[in-house]
Amino acid sequence: MWWKRKVRKGSPAGAGPVELCDLCAAVFPESLAVRGWVPDSSAVHAGEDRFDGLRLVTACCDDHFDLIGEGYRYRPYVEEELWAAKLTRALTTGPPALSVEQLARRTGLLDAQIRAAIAWHNQRLREQPHTDP
Repeated sequence: MWWKRKVRKGSPAGAGPVELCDLCAAVFPESLAVRGWVPDSSAVHAGEDRFDGLRLVTACCDDHFDLIGEGYRYRPYVEEELWAAKLTRALTTGPPALSVEQLARRTGLLDAQIRAAIAWHNQRLREQPHTDP
């Protein structure tokens, strides 16, 4: 997978909006942010489907961005997880879907992908420890 780094410059340090480092939680001026996209099969975006499967991360410096990226580099990228996230988005942002065909239209997924996503999701539920109230 790929990373794209972007260092924002413009306003002087200390002026304008602030950001929070995704690694160390440091607060710093937005103009000093190092941002980039990392692969993450759990990430879907409300308004931009083309960014599904990518997570935008923000860091206070190049070293912290690199450390965050390393963590995502070794995280498995599971297509079924991405498909399940797309289904969840479709089911939580509009009227409830009643059929696989309706879900396919809303998500752009094929029937086989929808079924694989549901199976993946159900397997994750079975793997979670159950606790009685």
